[in-house]
Amino acid sequence: MGQRIGRQERSKKLDLVLSETMKAEAEVQSNKKEAEEPKAQHQRLTPVFGVADLKNGITSFFMSTGAIGLYNVGQSCCLNSLLQMFFMNIHFTRILRRITVPLHAVQKRRNVPYQMLLLLEEMQCGKRKAVSPVNLACCLSAYKVKLFVQYDAAQLFLTLWNLIKEQMAKPELVEELNGLYTICVQEHLACQKCSHETKRNSSMLTLPLPVLDSNSQALRTLEDCLQYFFHPEELNVHNMCFCVQCGRKTPFLQSMKLVHLPQTLTIHLKRFCFEQSAYIHKLSHYLPFPQDLDFNAILTENQCQADDNEKAAWQYELFAVVAHSGSTSCGHYCAYIRSLTEHKWYCFNDSEVCQVLWDDVKCTYGHSSLHWGETAYLLAYMKKHPQ
Repeated sequence: MGQRIGRQERSKKLDLVLSETMKAEAEVQSNKKEAEEPKAQHQRLTPVFGVADLKNGITSFFMSTGAIGLYNVGQSCCLNSLLQMFFMNIHFTRILRRITVPLHAVQKRRNVPYQMLLLLEEMQCGKRKAVSPVNLACCLSAYKVKLFVQYDAAQLFLTLWNLIKEQMAKPELVEELNGLYTICVQEHLACQKCSHETKRNSSMLTLPLPVLDSNSQALRTLEDCLQYFFHPEELNVHNMCFCVQCGRKTPFLQSMKLVHLPQTLTIHLKRFCFEQSAYIHKLSHYLPFPQDLDFNAILTENQCQADDNEKAAWQYELFAVVAHSGSTSCGHYCAYIRSLTEHKWYCFNDSEVCQVLWDDVKCTYGHSSLHWGETAYLLAYMKKHPQ
């Protein structure tokens, strides 16, 4: 116990020292920028904010500089993997390049989209194999995203996306960001006694797919997980709902219908599972996922609430895989991403980046006997034929 407390105290001290170092470094950089002439500052930001860059926005930074890694600055492998997934998405970087630049130094240090843009610019302009995300990490620390913490990639993805959305000043960019990532569904709740039904439209950023069925049996494929997620569920016995028409609690049928899918579809495979003892363990069983995904071939008509034009665009191609290795308490993240310009797969493992084959990506399917092995946790699919 004494050793554990000692390690925790040392970790806190190290975190504090690094935080102060980052703040000091950010202050120096900020003062330097404030001292620059406005014209010089404008020239420096032209590659990112300029009209020429917008016209040629379809060409990602990957084309001109090659794959750039991100140094691990304090158990930041989860953050690094998600940043690479954002930056390699040319639809996202088009939005990011059009943000409004904060006016004051303090606003710049605390603005997540702006700090992401500066990091992207550094990755574009630099000739190193990797750059440090320390300034962005310092910015995120103001919003309780600390270093030296084991993060859940799905939760951190939601946190980052919400911060980006909240801090974008232009409403049209917020609308584009929503269109790029937001999933729309319609929830149905029907009384089994009187057939009274209520409907509610809602949105989500990821599809949180269980990998076990109601009997704790492993689902075999990603398609099975999707079918199970949209399958109607009976609410009875202890889960009965109050029916306003019957005036009492009755059995209900709960279902969810798909209304709209975005340009970039993010799927969360719920591999971290709670047991009755509140212990979290990892589900590492084999679960293959396809390169091509057609929702029209997976869901039934009763599971969809969309017109033919919407459903015609429900064909996807795998874009990225955020994989986790290790246990829930001691793990590591990396990202496998397919370049949208080169159509080749790359592995982003912090500062190390290398080209890989589809067979390497398939190694993240999981294995029942390799609980510490690498398993896919987040999947990002890109529309083949966007409207």
